Amino acid sequence: MKDFAFSTAHSVDDAAHAAASGARPIAGGTNLLDLMKLQIETPNRLVSVRRIPRLDRVTVTDEGGVRIGAEVTNAALAAHPLIRQRYPLLSRAILAGASAQIRNMATTGGNLLQRTRCVQFYDMTDACNKRQPGSGCGARMGGNRMNAIIGGSETCIAVNPSDMSVALRVLDATVHVQDATGRVRAIPVASFHLLPGETPERETALQPGEIITEISLPPPPMGVHHYRKVRDRTSYAFALVSVGAVADIREGRIVSARFAFGGIAPRPWRVEAAEAAIANRPAEVATIEHACDIALKGAKGYGDNDFKILLARRTLVATLLT
Repeated sequence: MKDFAFSTAHSVDDAAHAAASGARPIAGGTNLLDLMKLQIETPNRLVSVRRIPRLDRVTVTDEGGVRIGAEVTNAALAAHPLIRQRYPLLSRAILAGASAQIRNMATTGGNLLQRTRCVQFYDMTDACNKRQPGSGCGARMGGNRMNAIIGGSETCIAVNPSDMSVALRVLDATVHVQDATGRVRAIPVASFHLLPGETPERETALQPGEIITEISLPPPPMGVHHYRKVRDRTSYAFALVSVGAVADIREGRIVSARFAFGGIAPRPWRVEAAEAAIANRPAEVATIEHACDIALKGAKGYGDNDFKILLARRTLVATLLT
């Protein structure tokens, strides 16, 4: 590993000033340290954000939603009584990810910022525009079983690996950030993760020096919460396809439904027009397949991942009918 300097921030201002001067924030380190060992990430400075007061709490808002501090661990968030009772989709999505040991270290803010697990991104001998802009996308040429079928571009077909982010997208979360000047900003999670376009090295809407402080959720939507993850093994594996959904189905009709896919795009993939198309329709396979037609319009495989198109359709049908 490359030598680096290490410091600890005791306030958001400290962390933001350090980040503005080039330091990389580190919380649990469950992704960043792996990337540093492979020299995919080579920061000169790290600043720990684990000791900042009041960022490790889950609190109720006046509007009936919740605020989740960026330092809340994935394990603590999934087990929190308020989350389990009112936002079971979020709890189930978190528990579907990683291992118990990693969830004990990984944080809410860090989970949002974890980088893709694309094979070519991790292989320093292969071309990757995320790792080295302008070098090409090796995944488009093969070895792309885990890669995107929608939302990618000529420069990149990597997928976002986060299970938690899929649930946050369904729940209409907002990401709150602060920079070194004290300016605060609220970013809808729908626009937090960026599509690659011509700049795949830019993965989030964070500006240099901005620190995630918390994530807020509005009051929970009505309906049954469900998270279904299809993967190669039942423990510690990233999604081939996942679906997070909240569906209100009564007497055989879909009163309302909201859903997002994971494992198929550079960000959690939610298309509200697909949800609107099945509202007040019979809860039947044909209805849900119509929603799939809208949500997956333009989906394209690259050889090894062609199967994901059909798998995504079947997973959504199984999730909503369940």
